[in-house]
Amino acid sequence: CHGFGGHKDAGLLKMISDDLEAKGIASIRFDFNGHGESEGDFQNMTVLNEIEDAKKVYEYVRGLSYVGDIALCGHSQGGVVAVMTAGQLGADKVKALALLAPAAVLRDDALKGQLMGKYYDAGNIPEYIEIFGGRKVGREYIRIAQELPIYETAREYQGATIILHGKADRVVPYTYATRFNEVIRYSHVKYYDKVDHIFMGCEKTISEEVTRFFEKEL
Repeated sequence: CHGFGGHKDAGLLKMISDDLEAKGIASIRFDFNGHGESEGDFQNMTVLNEIEDAKKVYEYVRGLSYVGDIALCGHSQGGVVAVMTAGQLGADKVKALALLAPAAVLRDDALKGQLMGKYYDAGNIPEYIEIFGGRKVGREYIRIAQELPIYETAREYQGATIILHGKADRVVPYTYATRFNEVIRYSHVKYYDKVDHIFMGCEKTISEEVTRFFEKEL
């Protein structure tokens, strides 16, 4: 699951996919609604409809005759989508979970009235917030983000989980990974010094870590 404003062919996710393939593990990457090659308007995107996207992809994969156990991997907002999807579906359907700099900060930012360096009245949300590249984030995204039960849903997941986070992440402080590690029962967290939100310069290490984890758990 890619992050906010990202796409399925982002370098790290593509690298993980390639490393999994080399170990004989199939994977599927997709663009959320309003992103990349998918249909839909970015302004209508919310975390909840991204969860619905993820569930539809899950059902498609579940229906493939050659598929056994299924795991989820998500980066940034995609990490929130992955963990909430796993929490809703349960460990009997999602065998393992990899969270890369999961962005639970999105709820706190929405409550503070800030988004990608832009500020607004959190109690009187505008119709949209214009961010990088002229993209518009709709009011519904923020309204939903303010009420998202991220940790409550994460707590429901009882499967094996790995959480990887850079200590130099200025987008999502690594303390959010610490909190996920506290609420997910069978989780393990690893921190990386001097590593940023997109794991720049550390991509191969992260990819290999995720691949080893899925090799073990699937």
